[in-house]
Amino acid sequence: MVDGFEFEDNGRTFACSVEGPRGARREAWWWFSVSNDACRYAPFPASAGDTQDAVRSRVVAFYDDLLARRAMPAQPRHHWARRSKDTPPAAPAAPAAPAAPTQP
Repeated sequence: MVDGFEFEDNGRTFACSVEGPRGARREAWWWFSVSNDACRYAPFPASAGDTQDAVRSRVVAFYDDLLARRAMPAQPRHHWARRSKDTPPAAPAAPAAPAAPTQP
């Protein structure tokens, strides 16, 4: 397995490292940080056959996809429990009428 390493891609500096199991996590994961981004990311578990080139390509693909999703306009979501201020509340349901007794 590859130790931690740094590389540059498209004007960004990536710092990658493997962190072992911690808490509920039972396997080692690749973590990376990027220059000018305050977050750290753990996109995939580490494996014995990892190479720098393979990790680099997976990290760059993950981060490019993340940036593309962030750049997309927000999608409206339907909130079932929320009503518009202009929508009147639904009328309460009428109680069920008792069944009329049947005559033999």
